[in-house]
Amino acid sequence: MKFSDYNISGTIKDNLKQLGFIRPTDIQFKAIPPVLRGEDVLAVAQTGTGKTAAFAIPVIDKIHQYKTSKRSTGIKCIVMVPTRELALQIGGVFTSLSCHTKVVTYTVHGGIEQDMQIKKIQDGIDILIATPGRMFDLINQKVIRLEKVSTLILDEADQMLDLGFIEDIKYVKKMLTSKHQTLFFSATINPEIKKLAFSQVKTSAIRIQVSPEDPVSRNVTHFVMFVEMDDKRLYLEKFINDHPESRILVFVRTKVRAERVAKAMERVKISTLTIHSEKDQAERNAAMTAFKTGKVRILIATDISARGIDIPDIHFVINYDVPEKIENYVHRIGRTGRGTKKGSALTFCSTEERPLLKEIEQLITKRIDVIKTERSEVLPDVADQTKKKSLEELVEEHREWLKGRKKRRVK
Repeated sequence: MKFSDYNISGTIKDNLKQLGFIRPTDIQFKAIPPVLRGEDVLAVAQTGTGKTAAFAIPVIDKIHQYKTSKRSTGIKCIVMVPTRELALQIGGVFTSLSCHTKVVTYTVHGGIEQDMQIKKIQDGIDILIATPGRMFDLINQKVIRLEKVSTLILDEADQMLDLGFIEDIKYVKKMLTSKHQTLFFSATINPEIKKLAFSQVKTSAIRIQVSPEDPVSRNVTHFVMFVEMDDKRLYLEKFINDHPESRILVFVRTKVRAERVAKAMERVKISTLTIHSEKDQAERNAAMTAFKTGKVRILIATDISARGIDIPDIHFVINYDVPEKIENYVHRIGRTGRGTKKGSALTFCSTEERPLLKEIEQLITKRIDVIKTERSEVLPDVADQTKKKSLEELVEEHREWLKGRKKRRVK
C-alpha cells in the first residue's frame, strides 16, 4: 500500500511525496487507520520505525479536514514528550507534514524565554508539542487552555515514566473533561509501562506491537570490544581515526564523563561536541546543528538526549559506557540504521560491565559479536588498510590477523 492510497488530504499526500515518503512503515500501516477512526491506540514499536509520522499524519489530516480556515480557535491536540531534543524533533515532523494545510503546529519546551511562546499560543495554534515542565508552567498561567483538546498523544512514554512524569500524565488526563482520543506510543514495554498505558487508554483501545521478538532494528549490526575502563579513550581515538569520513555518535553514562571524553579527544586533535543536561538550550541546538550538517562528525551524548537525535546518516553508535538501564541500549543504537539505512553499534565493555552486557543480549535476544583486542596494540596495522571499509570487513580482517599471530607464536 502507498500513502497515495489513503483517504487523507491531497495536500498531506503532496507533503509526504516531497519528503520522500512513498509507502508506510509497519507501525504507520497499522496505526494510521484506527487513529483516523478516532480510536484509542496503544502502540509499541522499536525506535527508528517512523512512529512520529504514524500519529502525526492522521491527526493533522483530521484537523485539516475539520477546519474551514487557517485561523485557530484553540488547541485541539497535545503531544507530550520527555525531552527538549525530542520535542524539537517531533515538532519538525509536524511542521513538515502540515505545510500548506490549515493546521498550525507549535513546540514549547524549557530553557528559553516564555514571551515568544506565550504570544504564539495566544495568536492561535491547533497542535501543541510540549515537554511537561514548560507545559504546566503555561497551564498555570492560563496561557494553555485544554477545554478544546480532543487528542492527547503520549510519546516515548517509557522514558517519561523513567523521568518521573507519570503524575503529570495523570494530571493532564484528569483535566481533559471532554471526550477525547488518547494515543500511547512507546519503544519498550514492561509491567510498569503496561500498567500506565492501560490506565490512560480506553479498554477498547487498539493494541499494536511491531517486531516484539526483536526490539532493535534489523538494519543495525552489533559488536562488542572487551576494553578496560582506562583504555577506552585509546580505542575510541583509534576507531575515529580509522573511519575519517563517518558520522559517529558516542554515548557515555554521565555529563561529567562526556566532558572528560571530549577533552581526551581534544588532546589528540580530534574535534568533538557534547550534548547533555548541563548545556543550555542554545548550546544543545548548536551542537545538534553542527553534527547534522557535518561541521563536526563526532557527538558525545548522555542517555537523556538519546531519543531526540534523529539524523538519518549516523554511521556508527559507540557505547563508550555500557548503559546501566539496559532498555537504553535500544534507544542508543536506534540512532543508527534508521528507516532503510544500515548502521553499526559498537560497545566498549569493561570487566565490571559484563553482567550488563549479558542482560542486553537477553533483551535483544541475540549474542553480540566480539572484536578481540589486545591492550598493547589497540587494533593494529589492519586499521590503516581499512579506512574506507565497513566495520564488518574490519572485524573479518582482524580475525584473520589474530589467526596469523597465533600461528607465529606456535612457531
